[in-house]
Amino acid sequence: MTDGHTDFARFSQERWLKLYYFARTAFSAVWVAAAFTVGQHSSTIAAVLLVAYPAWDAVANYFDASRSGGLAQNRTQTVNVVVSLATTLTVVLALQMSMNWVLAVFGAWAILSGLLQLGTAVLRWKSYGAQWAMILSGAQSALAGAFFIVQARMPMPPSITNVAGYAAVGAFYFLVSAVWLSVSELRRKAARAS
Repeated sequence: MTDGHTDFARFSQERWLKLYYFARTAFSAVWVAAAFTVGQHSSTIAAVLLVAYPAWDAVANYFDASRSGGLAQNRTQTVNVVVSLATTLTVVLALQMSMNWVLAVFGAWAILSGLLQLGTAVLRWKSYGAQWAMILSGAQSALAGAFFIVQARMPMPPSITNVAGYAAVGAFYFLVSAVWLSVSELRRKAARAS
């Protein structure tokens, strides 16, 4: 009885993660498309997009942590929520100064949120599939953050497209994780049917 309950809980959580990863992919894909199109031609839209990106990350991490045992049980995500909310407010302030400041803020955020995402994936490694992609994503995010900080110090002003490339890579990793979980689920169903 306990094994059946444990299997159901794991299956339910993997279903949630699959939905979560697909939702993160979809948001990032729409965000990237908007950044590369209207975001390049309107500073107001670019500003809204730049504020929305870390705000969405905070909301997404909050819901995932809540759905995965609560904020107290998912400390890396809880910290990520706080970091992303602080980043959202800091981006608002940085937009008053320059895009160089905005990119530096995104750099610091990419490092912190990347390491926290990596930590979350490591904690989930034994229980759920597709975490290798989240570990890679977190590590790459931290590296991209360091690159952003270097770019922010260059004399040539950056634009929203600097962040859009980073967001596109993140979307790819979320898609890989979602597809990986979908394939794993199909394999389990096929194994049960045979």
